[in-house]
Amino acid sequence: MAQDINRFAGVHVPLVTPFDARGAVSADALERLAHEVLDAGAAGIVALGTTAEAAALDAAEQELVTGVCARVCGERGAPLTVGAGGGDTRAAARALDRLGRWAEVTAALVTVPSFVRPSPAGVLAHFERLAATTPVPLIVYHIPYRTAQPLDAPTLRALGALPGVAGVKYAAGGIGEEAVALLGDLPGDFAVLAGDDAYASPMLAMGAPGAILASAHLATERFVELEAAWRAGDVVRARQLGHALARLSAAAFAEPNPTVVKGVLHAQGRIPTPDVRLPLLPAGAGAVAAALRRSEELAAVVGTA
Repeated sequence: MAQDINRFAGVHVPLVTPFDARGAVSADALERLAHEVLDAGAAGIVALGTTAEAAALDAAEQELVTGVCARVCGERGAPLTVGAGGGDTRAAARALDRLGRWAEVTAALVTVPSFVRPSPAGVLAHFERLAATTPVPLIVYHIPYRTAQPLDAPTLRALGALPGVAGVKYAAGGIGEEAVALLGDLPGDFAVLAGDDAYASPMLAMGAPGAILASAHLATERFVELEAAWRAGDVVRARQLGHALARLSAAAFAEPNPTVVKGVLHAQGRIPTPDVRLPLLPAGAGAVAAALRRSEELAAVVGTA
């Protein structure tokens, strides 16, 4: 499968799933939100990621969300990545197969298998099997604090060498030896995307070509500017933005994702309710207010550009 890692450059926003007052998916709000982030410079969007509460959506709702995002990305010529996976390899393969219904889907975000905790060889076999049949390139979602399955740089590099695996969303909870080793020696057609919002700036500084960031809902233009500054070698501006955006990200993740992001979007009038589905609970008023303040503080950073 031919791969173009340039399609993953820039900032991609993993969209929340807005709910209306009845608790149903608000397709209209989702469509508006998708257009808003693309208008603000996002390179693409991600549907059915963690931020979308994908695990709390039934099959019909997942199809609705994917269809709305596919329509917007088709109209805008933007790449669409869709979360897909399952508790075992067969279930993940079925989820990927369903993505073939939408020509606008350009990649699938697939988590490392969780709970069963396979060996690194089992993880490789899992993705090798998926890559052999997937209708779209795969982005490995490496998030060990959710999957309890840490992978070292050699294993991720081996995954990147598989035909059909285009990249990794790297969300390991920080930047350590493995991240440095991975970014220092990559397969030529393998994109490492920053996936921990608070560490996006240093990951971009080390050579990540793009990022998938929930906080980018709240300051899309500034995150886009951050990526562009690192790419252009404007270190002073990139550091300035990076520090400010890390503070915003810390506020956005002060309570379980996406509760604070939804609270802020609702306060801004961008989605109809701040509601999330159990077992998540809406973010507290203090957390939402703190994130709003951080968002407003970015105006000062813009003024010093």
